Amino acid sequence: MHNNSNNLTRKELTETLAEQLGFSQSNCAQIVDSFFDNIKQSMLNGESIKLVHFGTFTIRDKSPRRGRNPRTGESITIKKRQAVSFRPSKKLREQVNN
Repeated sequence: MHNNSNNLTRKELTETLAEQLGFSQSNCAQIVDSFFDNIKQSMLNGESIKLVHFGTFTIRDKSPRRGRNPRTGESITIKKRQAVSFRPSKKLREQVNN
C-alpha cells in the first residue's frame, strides 16, 4: 500500500479504496477529497470531529506567549492563534504501543 517514504499520500488512499471497493480511481479520488473537505470545513466552523476507534480533531485556542527568534535571539511575542489538535482514541493508543 505505501511507497518507500514514511507518508501515506492521497493517491495511495485513492488506489487502496479502488482496490478494496472495486470502484474507479476517479470515483475513489472524489470520495477521498469529499471526506477531507468535510473534515476541513467542520474544523473551520469550529466543530470537533470524533472518529470512533481512531481519535478526535479539535481546534484549540493558543494564548499569546513570549518566544525567541532562533536566528537572531531576539525576544518576540507569539500572537494569539488557533491550532489543530488530534487526540488518538484509547484503542488507537493501545495499538500503537503494542
